[in-house]
Amino acid sequence: MTDHTREALDAAALAGDILLASGAEIFRVEETIDRIAHAYGVQSSDAFVLSSGIFLTAGSEHEREFARVRHIPLSAARLDRVTAVNQLSREIEHGTYTPDEAKQRLLEIQQMPPKPSIHQVLASGVGSGCFCFLFGGDLADCAVAFVAGLILYVYLLYLVKGRLSKIATNISGGMLVTLIAVLLFRLGFGHHLGEIIIGSIIPLVPGVPFTNAIRDIADQDYIAGAVRLLDALLITFSIALGVGLVMIAYHHYIGGAVL
Repeated sequence: MTDHTREALDAAALAGDILLASGAEIFRVEETIDRIAHAYGVQSSDAFVLSSGIFLTAGSEHEREFARVRHIPLSAARLDRVTAVNQLSREIEHGTYTPDEAKQRLLEIQQMPPKPSIHQVLASGVGSGCFCFLFGGDLADCAVAFVAGLILYVYLLYLVKGRLSKIATNISGGMLVTLIAVLLFRLGFGHHLGEIIIGSIIPLVPGVPFTNAIRDIADQDYIAGAVRLLDALLITFSIALGVGLVMIAYHHYIGGAVL
């Protein structure tokens, strides 16, 4: 296998790694790997992608065999990286990058920093308030949901920082926003506790993973879709458990209604 072919397959595999780790659909990962490999003249490449791993092989009568297996843990969606890799793959097809240049560009994309923490905190607050309004809350309810959303992401970004498992993080996050909503509601802020809680937990809801799981199943990637769907449902159950624990305690000790 020539150095050019190996570099081409390395670039294609790295692009697949980034896409899968960033929450892209299975068909998008496989298509991108094939596009990059074929753009560099590798016609025998074959990619098999699961929700947590990539198997990339190549080899024919004219090309030496190549095989690579990579484990990609499930992680949060990073649509900015998905967009950047998609754009790069199109530029590679137009001959803009050599394999080595493409690999360097992919490494830069892989190191793209997340949005600043303050932006994420504000987005959580605004999203919580807006969804509270969409679900029927009034302005006072939206203000309470806004505060709960802000505190939630401060908790996730500055206190949790990956120290807890996904299940524990979502249970504790659901408990936190529900506790904040109940306390502010009991202090006279807001008028509809249910709408406040629903809006406040929206930043925790795995909307993108759930949507991608359905798309994978629709594209007949049943194994990957089922794994992602199970992960999304587990997160949803954890959030519901956290909310339920606080509401049961609220009903038992204070006499509030269980939603």
